[in-house]
Amino acid sequence: MSRLRIFADTAPDTPLFDSRDGDAIARELQAIGVTFERWQAAAPVAAGASPDEVIAAYKADIDRISAERGFKSVDVISIAPDNPKREELRAKFLDEHFHKEDEVRFFVEGSGLFTLHVDGKVYEIECVKDDLIGVPDGVTHWFDMGSEPRFVAIRFFEQPDGWIGHFTGSDIAQKFPRYEPDTR
Repeated sequence: MSRLRIFADTAPDTPLFDSRDGDAIARELQAIGVTFERWQAAAPVAAGASPDEVIAAYKADIDRISAERGFKSVDVISIAPDNPKREELRAKFLDEHFHKEDEVRFFVEGSGLFTLHVDGKVYEIECVKDDLIGVPDGVTHWFDMGSEPRFVAIRFFEQPDGWIGHFTGSDIAQKFPRYEPDTR
């Protein structure tokens, strides 16, 4: 289940807000310009589906958000716990960074933790199956896929070279807990 926790950036042990309610999450994130939506597939997506099948199942929403935000391409990324590069891939996103284009991800399966650092607060968003998050360009954040990553996500891009992170050099991401998904 999706979850949003908000902290003062100096108090990683004391949440100011904690909710699993999708509408409450969307309202809190909208206040800082972040999009949070829930999508449903137009057709079932079977385990092992090809990227083309995944994109086809969400085509109407993909086309809508691409038109709204000017995205030029989408792709599908799939990472499983047996991926030999999982530690390297996880480490790539763990430090605070920003992008010069919106970072929009839709979780087809699995989960991950987006953590945003905005105006002295830290917004920790656990995204799960059916969640879309849209982080505006320039918003500092980090992403943790967990030590045993398991997710399939659709990524949206404005630029043909895709994801380019600009790292801040801050150590704030190390002050907050790493992601351990709830496996219940």
